[in-house]
Amino acid sequence: MNQRVVEILVGLFVTLAIIALLVLALRVSGLTNINRRNSYEINAEFDNIGGLKVGAPVSIAGVKVGEVDNICLDKKTFRAKVNLEIFSKNSVLPVDTSASIYTSGILGSQYISLMPGFAEQSLQNGGQIQTTHSALVLETLIGQLIFNLKKGGE
Repeated sequence: MNQRVVEILVGLFVTLAIIALLVLALRVSGLTNINRRNSYEINAEFDNIGGLKVGAPVSIAGVKVGEVDNICLDKKTFRAKVNLEIFSKNSVLPVDTSASIYTSGILGSQYISLMPGFAEQSLQNGGQIQTTHSALVLETLIGQLIFNLKKGGE
């Protein structure tokens, strides 16, 4: 009987460990909608998004408040249209909020930083951020530097 109890306890422990690993894997992969119950969506258009990817963080003052939900090309303006999912209804953003694409470190991944303005009206679900600042592409900057160095040496 004692051996049977030990086997049942080991079986329960292994089952709980598998469930815990499954929950952890789902949370890390972003496949769950646990934090998205009270979320809303806003849009922003950029001239160049660089290496921005779906799932990239959206932050205000370094605090993650959402993530990039979708990226597509506007066929009329040929600008990148980025849908941002803001997680909490408590994160009310003024209509004059600006969005910028930054890079984490020198070679890190890109993210969107929001700078709230001072307007009394707030962005609603489906709202549009009017002021955006595109990503700085390192290759373009290096190319401009080399071109200017060659031009100055002539």
